[in-house]
Amino acid sequence: MKRALFGIMPDGRDVECITLDSGVARCSILTYGGALAALEVPDRDGKATDIVLGFDTLEDYCRQDKFIGALIGRYANRIGGSRFTLNGADYPLRANEGLNHLHGGLSGFDKKLWAAEEILNGVRLSLTSPNLEEGYPGTLKVNVDYTLAEAALTIRYRAVSDTDTICNLTNHAYFNLGGHGNGSILDHVLQLHGSQYTVVDSASIATGELADVAGTPMDFRTPTPIGVRMDDDFEQIHFTSGYDHNWVLSGKTGVLHPAAEVSNPRTGITLRVETTLPGIQFYSGNFLDGCPTGKGGAHYGKYGAFCLETQFYPDSPHHLNFPQAVLRAGEAWKHTTIFSASAKG
Repeated sequence: MKRALFGIMPDGRDVECITLDSGVARCSILTYGGALAALEVPDRDGKATDIVLGFDTLEDYCRQDKFIGALIGRYANRIGGSRFTLNGADYPLRANEGLNHLHGGLSGFDKKLWAAEEILNGVRLSLTSPNLEEGYPGTLKVNVDYTLAEAALTIRYRAVSDTDTICNLTNHAYFNLGGHGNGSILDHVLQLHGSQYTVVDSASIATGELADVAGTPMDFRTPTPIGVRMDDDFEQIHFTSGYDHNWVLSGKTGVLHPAAEVSNPRTGITLRVETTLPGIQFYSGNFLDGCPTGKGGAHYGKYGAFCLETQFYPDSPHHLNFPQAVLRAGEAWKHTTIFSASAKG
């Protein structure tokens, strides 16, 4: 583990860039937002290819609004109406997407400075979120471990609260397997291990309906190019200007299971995702336009990257038919996601 100064916060605190190198792959993590800032893996010719979006300066991370690379909390994805009820008490949250609450609010984990310590093959990031921060009950203590072995990046999440609360943590890395800033991801071939998805309304809030993917552009049960059906006349895609939906994974919650696989025909790089979580949000980078200039002067535009955010389903507090992301006082929220890269000729 190598540590270097990346920037200085307005209040004078240092932001570090931490580099992990397995000998096969290399990644960089920032203490600002816990962001995955780089992930270099070999392509089919053995050339190191950085497959995640990021920025060269702390100032650009602070002013971008796409959650690029960041750790997300306390609740990944959307909560409709910016409020929820738990144990009979109503908790209003800060709205940051119209009337709704997205990715933890106006000052979520993506905007926090995390403490860092070295662990075997990686780094542990730590954060304490005080009671009622952004409206959430309980003081929440969070550890996130990034470890790198060969070309597999493992992210382990652990959180404990002193009061019953809700918790749904993820990472919001943007991937382009052709290399960050290197064209569209619409030719990438995607497989999602789920036969249903959570339907959304025109404001991208889950309705509570679980719909079958069969016979629709949402069917990625077999490997399919991302862009091949994006122009189909399908209301769900119209609502979100592309893909931005949660798929219901077929594996058992709490047990590591396959979630997704994506490959790039140009570089030969394949990314496999495994998780212990029940859902995965596939986002096709529909609103990347307007980003600051990326690493090395790269341009990040519409469909220039994809996200695969492992999670509990969006807006689950309002839909009791969804798995519930309730964390009881003193219990540990523990989940794991693994991103494994490989390349074939």
